Amino acid sequence: MSLDIAHRRLYRHHIAGGGLRSAADVVALMGAVQAQDYPGSLWAVGLRMRAAVERDIEQALADRTIIRTWPMRGTLHFVAAADIRWMLELLTPRIVAANARRLRRDFGLDEAVFARCKKVLTAALQDGKQLSRNATYRVLDAARISPAEGRGLHILWRLAQDGVICFGARDGNQQTFALLDEWAPPAGTMKRDEALSELTRRYFSGHGPATLQDFVWWSGLATADARAGIEMVKGELKEEKIGGQSYWFSSSIRAAKPKPPAANLLPAYDEYTVGYRDRSAVFNPVYAKNRNHGYAIFNPTIVVDGQIVGTWKRALDGDSVVVIPSYFTRLTRDQIRAVGVTAKRYGTFLNRQAILK
Repeated sequence: MSLDIAHRRLYRHHIAGGGLRSAADVVALMGAVQAQDYPGSLWAVGLRMRAAVERDIEQALADRTIIRTWPMRGTLHFVAAADIRWMLELLTPRIVAANARRLRRDFGLDEAVFARCKKVLTAALQDGKQLSRNATYRVLDAARISPAEGRGLHILWRLAQDGVICFGARDGNQQTFALLDEWAPPAGTMKRDEALSELTRRYFSGHGPATLQDFVWWSGLATADARAGIEMVKGELKEEKIGGQSYWFSSSIRAAKPKPPAANLLPAYDEYTVGYRDRSAVFNPVYAKNRNHGYAIFNPTIVVDGQIVGTWKRALDGDSVVVIPSYFTRLTRDQIRAVGVTAKRYGTFLNRQAILK
């Protein structure tokens, strides 16, 4: 049963069965793609495209078709520009409220301070300006709002949650911030029920088969809201009982299995792993004894025929990228050859020669 879930997810993620045309298509299908590990998140999008190189995803960010910000769970994600407004309005109030007391108590950041920060940074970023994190901190400091001891990051986080700022284009190795109103001009608003049903539709279309508990984990919604979302779009989904648990998925989902052996190198925090509370369908708990397992989230993973069989690291060396695997179990020659094929694809994405160590 678990293998069937894994193979269906491979296809629904477009990891198997052919990729999507653009970065915006990938992000829109998934609803959101976790993106706190920036290089890894570029690959998370690229591996779901038909043919992509790293600069294609960065160009999508520069072209403002996808936005990097904090839309759910207080965690960085890529979101399609057309979706950012309704997603922030639906998901961030719960996170903001949950953190308000701590930020006030530990950092002295209350609503009056955030209002001042909004005014100061809006003035500094208007007319298309983009500032690095340190530059925004200098602006705050000049306005006598201390960004020290972690306050600066919490200020940027809150203003992004409020839809004031988002990440701009990368300047060399520096991430920048811009005004969301300039980076993604306001679009039509959705009523809360419309937004909830749309988020539910996106999640189960892009991640199914998945459970109610998986959706709650991914979205950060209250369980009652997540359940209500499923009820709203129930007619568009299929339900399958496995082990007494209800799994929901799009009625158009494919269930075919990739021709084995098929391997994939996934980045840390990839949606194939982090998008579910229960990862037992793709990660054998016996491998949790391995010190490199990273709970199938924190480390880049090696997936063979839908199952996580190891982790990997990369080392950039001139025009090459060295892929260094750490397997949880012994692989066959064909499986290792398949890992080599996906390593080569990763090298092409980086415009480097891939060397599997």
